[in-house]
Amino acid sequence: MVEYRKYRHALCLYPYFSGDRGTGLDFFPPTGLEYIATALKSHVDQISLIDLRHKRSLQSPRKMSEFIHRGVDLICISIGWRAQYKKACDYISQLPSGPTTVVGGREATENVEDILLRCHNVDVVVRGEGEQTIQELSDGLPWEQILGLSYRRNGTIVHNPNRPLQPIENIDPPDRSLRQSRYFPVAHGIRLLPMEFDTILSSRGCPYKCKFCTFSLNPLGQKRDYVARSPESVVDEIEASKGKMIIFADDNFFVNPDRIERICDLIIERGIDKLYFANARIEAARYPHMLEKAYRAGFRMLLLGIESASDRILEQLNKGFNTKQIRDAFTVFRRFPFFYHAYFIYGNVGETEEEMMAIPEFARELGVHMINLSKLRVDKFTPLRKLVESMPGYWINEKGNIYSHEFDRKRLKQIRNRIRNRFLYRPGQLAKILTTVHNGGILTYRQMAKLGFVAPLFFLDYVAHSSRKTYRRLRNKFRH
Repeated sequence: MVEYRKYRHALCLYPYFSGDRGTGLDFFPPTGLEYIATALKSHVDQISLIDLRHKRSLQSPRKMSEFIHRGVDLICISIGWRAQYKKACDYISQLPSGPTTVVGGREATENVEDILLRCHNVDVVVRGEGEQTIQELSDGLPWEQILGLSYRRNGTIVHNPNRPLQPIENIDPPDRSLRQSRYFPVAHGIRLLPMEFDTILSSRGCPYKCKFCTFSLNPLGQKRDYVARSPESVVDEIEASKGKMIIFADDNFFVNPDRIERICDLIIERGIDKLYFANARIEAARYPHMLEKAYRAGFRMLLLGIESASDRILEQLNKGFNTKQIRDAFTVFRRFPFFYHAYFIYGNVGETEEEMMAIPEFARELGVHMINLSKLRVDKFTPLRKLVESMPGYWINEKGNIYSHEFDRKRLKQIRNRIRNRFLYRPGQLAKILTTVHNGGILTYRQMAKLGFVAPLFFLDYVAHSSRKTYRRLRNKFRH
């Protein structure tokens, strides 16, 4: 007996192109879309997962339409980037309207009606987490019964109720056998590292309540409580990945020290030889035994949200620590040869230029290798939004960035450049970076010489920038 399938051939499409700014780097796989493709595996006969960054032959809408006409009857598209939103919509609108076309992703969740107006061939938009939604749609459940779905009916747009967040144990990790590409760090046609990259999400949600955070709440205003996968399932996924350098997309990988030590023990016991990057908070310094074990297991880069050199600003952001506690934590961190990349936010509400310019000296005092500077920004449900809206002289632009009469875009850019240059171009800083990169097994001196000594700086800054503004969005899982 042949099992009935409403859809036979699903195309999971990542509609971005190589070199596009703001698309999460060419060497990061579209992990969110891979979750959706994996969720479809037992619901359709065939899945084609296409990342246009690596499929030049299909970057033309005409060529892609020809491919679709060869039997594709379900198209699942991820729009996750604000920077390339209009370009992605323009590409999608040129695809054939015969198959059922589904769009999801963070930007899709925030721009449901705009997408349905721009792209007349798009049938439905999935809001929020998409695995269960796409399974119900592919099984033929009536659209009005599917939570988290928006669609047209009788000339109007219908928004079904939001879907509750799904338990993490019910979500299968991505099936990497569906990939048609391998992911290496490449910029301007030059491979920066010999190692293949991959991303893994070992937990979702965040136990902290920083007021500036644009990731802990999704575009529907839902906050996922911190939930973590079992150490065994995480290490199984690490072992199955071909990536030799793994970036954990967790908001804070080191929340539960016992769990992290178990993950490290399993990596060591199984003899897995890979390198790992992960986000952390300064609380990780309370567990030096965990840090020692993490380094032995292959962890090499810690991405730490410091945010400010001012106690007043840290309190305003509700970070949960002050500058003394940061300094105390780094007396422990400096005992371990990780590469420390610190995030800072500039342009905070009421922040003075003097407070912003304290960042480079504070960062050098701590002993961090590199810093990432982000303008203050808010999304719809960010707790800090009310404060910004109540402050005279401040405004929020269309991208969510915060400006004021005193600190407009031009002045903040000048301050950012001064902070970065004052931190980086001090005696010994570049040598410190290159030595740690070499000693950690990330690049040999010969490789650095071949690429040019700026390559590690470019690569590490780019990875950390992505961590802040890109792959951390996986935690919210608007990924289709």
